[in-house]
Amino acid sequence: MKYVLAGASGFLGKALARDLVTDGHQVLRLVRRTPSSADEIRWDPARGDLDPAALGDPDVLVNLAGANIGRPWTPTYRTLIRESRVSTTATLAAVAGQLERPPVVITQSGVGGYGLDCGDRVLTEDSELGEGFLSDVVRLWEGALEPARAAGSRVAALRTGVVLDRKAPAFQLLSLPFRVGLGGRLGPGTQYFPVISLTDWLRAVRFVAEHDALNGPVNATLPVPATNNEFTQALATALHRPAFVPVPAFVMKAALGEFAWELLGSKRALPTRLQSANFTFHHPTTPTALSAALTS
Repeated sequence: MKYVLAGASGFLGKALARDLVTDGHQVLRLVRRTPSSADEIRWDPARGDLDPAALGDPDVLVNLAGANIGRPWTPTYRTLIRESRVSTTATLAAVAGQLERPPVVITQSGVGGYGLDCGDRVLTEDSELGEGFLSDVVRLWEGALEPARAAGSRVAALRTGVVLDRKAPAFQLLSLPFRVGLGGRLGPGTQYFPVISLTDWLRAVRFVAEHDALNGPVNATLPVPATNNEFTQALATALHRPAFVPVPAFVMKAALGEFAWELLGSKRALPTRLQSANFTFHHPTTPTALSAALTS
């Protein structure tokens, strides 16, 4: 299959491109600089600039672009978080509608769209989006797919939890305190903390691309959700480190502002649509996902 990939320079983008090429697929990478190889195509999503003719006849367009949310959310940076996701998705969706054969269009999304704190409520793809900045971003982000859908493309939005891999920036930040013996639960620890192994995330992207029955939001999270306390204990065990230095919620809120809710808020998200389509997880539990992350 022929994939066009936006966000190919990020951790997930590099991993997906490498996985696809290794398996014999063709990958075209969208870049914002002058292309340096035959598999790169220049685009400017801020201006909606991407030449459909340059793509040829792709089977799948994938958008993984987006500014890092793990920084202080100043008003200016909030705009960057939003626009870096919406403009890229909108550009790909518009181009999809101009191609002779409608491709599948997949965008990364996030479980943060379900709201700040959902408690013990089970979250499936049919659950309503909640309130808060990231919920608003997800509405716009996924809504930007509409032109592609209207033009006949099958579209999907992967609502992904934290991807676990030893080279993943988010996982490195989570595991660093444990590596120096200062790890512990975040806040009360009772909040559900959605994660997925890199291996299963890569498999999920390709599964969605190849299965016609999957469209709309698709949760990419473990089928056996764990609380933050359970995740903390499993991570400490995997690293052979203690976990006795909890981080109080008020400290996290003071230091991180609204972003703290991404770590303190409970999101018991289940991958209902993947499992209904008979997707099987290689690492269905937190201990197995962590083991895979640390040995990758």
